[in-house]
Amino acid sequence: MSTTTAATTVTDTGARTEDAARLITGARERIDDLDGRIIGLVQERIAVSEQIQRARIASGGRRVNLSREMEILTHYSDQLGKNGTVLAMTLLDLCRGRV
Repeated sequence: MSTTTAATTVTDTGARTEDAARLITGARERIDDLDGRIIGLVQERIAVSEQIQRARIASGGRRVNLSREMEILTHYSDQLGKNGTVLAMTLLDLCRGRV
């Protein structure tokens, strides 16, 4: 890596050494990949939720099943703690009411 490139990489990452900058750059690339996959999975979850809502409504049921939502909230909370509940609420909000 050239001195200019190394200095830019160190500056861009907030690292103080080239080794740390390389590690951060690689880890950020991995995070970007994970974020892309997570977004894809959320979009898939939205589509499946729409199918469920349509079937429930077509059969005379309600759009939302609150007991199922509570199961989801509990599952996320058990696995991820308090912030898991926040994440689950966000997912439920994204998936609710599209139909």
